[in-house]
Amino acid sequence: MENFVFQNATKLLFGSGQEKDTGSETAALGKKALLHYGGGSIKTTGLYDRVKASLEEAGVEVVELGGVKPNPLISLVREGIELCRTENVDVILAVGGGSVIDSAKAIAAGVYHDGDAWDFFTGKAEVTKTLPIGVVLTIPAAGSETSAGSVVTNEEGEYKRAFGHESLRPKFAILNPELTYTLPSYQTACGITDMSAHIFERYFTNSTHVDVTDRLCEGTLRSIIRHAHTVLDEPENYDARAEILYAGTIAHNDTLGVGRIGDWGSHDIEHEVSGIYDIAHGAGLAIIFPAWMKYVYKHDVERFAQFANRVWDIEIDLNDLEGTALAGIEQVENFFDSIGMPTRLSDVDIDDTHFEKMAAKAVENGPVGQFVKLEKEDVKRIYELAQ
Repeated sequence: MENFVFQNATKLLFGSGQEKDTGSETAALGKKALLHYGGGSIKTTGLYDRVKASLEEAGVEVVELGGVKPNPLISLVREGIELCRTENVDVILAVGGGSVIDSAKAIAAGVYHDGDAWDFFTGKAEVTKTLPIGVVLTIPAAGSETSAGSVVTNEEGEYKRAFGHESLRPKFAILNPELTYTLPSYQTACGITDMSAHIFERYFTNSTHVDVTDRLCEGTLRSIIRHAHTVLDEPENYDARAEILYAGTIAHNDTLGVGRIGDWGSHDIEHEVSGIYDIAHGAGLAIIFPAWMKYVYKHDVERFAQFANRVWDIEIDLNDLEGTALAGIEQVENFFDSIGMPTRLSDVDIDDTHFEKMAAKAVENGPVGQFVKLEKEDVKRIYELAQ
């Protein structure tokens, strides 16, 4: 087990009706809030009105910025930064899913930065001070409600990049399973894939003596798998929605990653796909992860066999560990397919036109991944396996 320091200061308010406390929680952080959100869904469901009423009751003045896209854009982040400066905003309230929260984080950091906010994503600048962030979560997926990271797309060059800082963890996050009832099934499935991928990234590690977090990863994955079809078949099943909602948070609040070095190569590889083609991040991960697994499993066949056994109940064949490992990978692909996710680039009409370009961009700053360090030709091969 690796040395680690673990701290997650995000306050969770979980359960039915918790959004009623949005105003009081926000008021504790500031008196003028940027209300940041995506499209019109929070208005059609009535959440927008409830949040606005709660903020008004708590005496919080509101400035609004909607329009966040599923792969949030740096152009809107820049607009948000200027709005916060002009209006003297002192807290950001993100109402939506991971894209809204990621955009809010970039704005929160950029307000106090003299240069361009993209500097954070290219490593040219470090965070020194941020506005506090609160969250009302509507999509269980990215885990951004308690994480320290942000992922944003730059339209110039079609770059999708990430950065993180402890100060970017939201101060509070409101998680009401009922707010996820109206999610389209495809978006629900993308979220299930995203949170599963966050666990995969941590599970496949070269760190040894990590049985506690192995078991936590495996248990969380088994719970996601168990409840996935229920939330798709019964969208208003509160108990199943609650399990999936909390699993998404656990998957990315760093609990599952302590004492181990995660991989994150698949995320870097997928970012090049959604950065160019603007597909849902979860869908991209459903395509890339099985291909990555097929490419790297021989690096540690025993770990992949353990994964097959503990997560998918596949009996380990000591005379054929490779067969066991491959059976586990097949189950991953079958599961994604069963919840309506694409598992091939061809499923989303992506051909090999940009493979060379995407592979080169993925490794611009050096090899990607930790479990197996991948160079340009490795990344290109994974795209080919995903085709």
